[in-house]
Amino acid sequence: MTHSAKKLPTGFGRLWTAQTVSSLGDGVSHAALPLLALTLTRDPMALAVVTAAGTLPWLLFGVLGGALVDRWDRRRTMWITDVVRAVSLVIPAAAAVLDVLSIPLLAAVAFLLGLGGLFFDTAATAYLPDLLGRDPALLERANSRLRGTQTAASGFAGPPAGSALLALGRALPLVADAVSFALSALLVRSLPAAPRPVPQARESLLRQARAGASYVFRDQLLLGLALRPAVGNVAFLAVETVLALFAHDRLGIGTFGFGLLLTAEATGGLLGASIASFLGRRLGTGTALTCTAAVEGLAILCLAGAPDPYVAGLALAVCGAGMGATMVLGPSLRQAIVPARLMGRVASTSRMLAMCAAPFGAFLGGWLATAHDVRTPLYAAAGLLLTMTVVTATMTSNRRVEAALSAAAPADGPEDPVSEHPARKGTRDAL
Repeated sequence: MTHSAKKLPTGFGRLWTAQTVSSLGDGVSHAALPLLALTLTRDPMALAVVTAAGTLPWLLFGVLGGALVDRWDRRRTMWITDVVRAVSLVIPAAAAVLDVLSIPLLAAVAFLLGLGGLFFDTAATAYLPDLLGRDPALLERANSRLRGTQTAASGFAGPPAGSALLALGRALPLVADAVSFALSALLVRSLPAAPRPVPQARESLLRQARAGASYVFRDQLLLGLALRPAVGNVAFLAVETVLALFAHDRLGIGTFGFGLLLTAEATGGLLGASIASFLGRRLGTGTALTCTAAVEGLAILCLAGAPDPYVAGLALAVCGAGMGATMVLGPSLRQAIVPARLMGRVASTSRMLAMCAAPFGAFLGGWLATAHDVRTPLYAAAGLLLTMTVVTATMTSNRRVEAALSAAAPADGPEDPVSEHPARKGTRDAL
């Protein structure tokens, strides 16, 4: 992607701040929820149920959700979803105070949060190209900043805070995340309105959803970009399901140490996001994506054999760096080459493949840990990641990337960025 000297618009700063606030709350609960579940059960399969519940909405509603986002006002979808997620977190917080918290309740709330995440993430992915006029270089810079602060807030600052809050009271991490969603909703509500996509005349929701899915499956590059996180989520959820147990039983670290372990991963993610643009320019986006995928697999392999917390922390940091770079390069490329009218559906289809794979990873991790030991899911995850790297290397090659960017430029060149005026012609602030 070519370098751009353009400045990011003012509205991006508000979107950036909203995501930072929300990501900080997510980091708090990311560390606290596995530890909360561990206070209720030591059964790996029960822990897998909670982990998998948050991904089930993508399996059930992923493609249809993208079609709805392509019909709705994207800004309003984001802030309403944030409000709903804030309210949802009040339920387990109250249950914790009343000492009636349970695995089924945690799983139900995880499902609701996952459903909210489906609509928010799809709308945000589709909104960003509108805000930035579909400029490839601006999209890469914006995604680098968004991913970097998301990683720093949700991984670097949030997990230690979540562990500390949990030590003070079981409800506090959940309340903190609810507050973060409420603040994010207020910030998103102040963003400039984006034009609603022009609806396809007399086309059913199901037909629109199928059109978005087929657009991904017919394009080798988009399919390769979708398969990487799909296979990656099987691997990473297998690891995440048993990570708290692995850290406690094999590495001998407690609650605060577990938070620091997640912080190490986030530190690597921050570094990876910050150097993603450099890697893309130096190696080419396609080669950079292949290299980061290989790094992730090798890092998980080292984590599985880690003899102590220090080696484990280093392995997670390296894995985080690969993930951070991938999460900047992949989405930026997709946003640059997909037509605006299909962005919500293509984004949701890609994300659905990734999220639908996650429950399999969660249950795979729980089953392998039950049948063998807590290291086995990590070895299996490393094998999956390295296999995926080889399979998708030609699908996301530099040649395919450059061809896609060249093809998109004439037909879908940069559009006017979203106006700061909410009454811009053609916009409607209604679902």
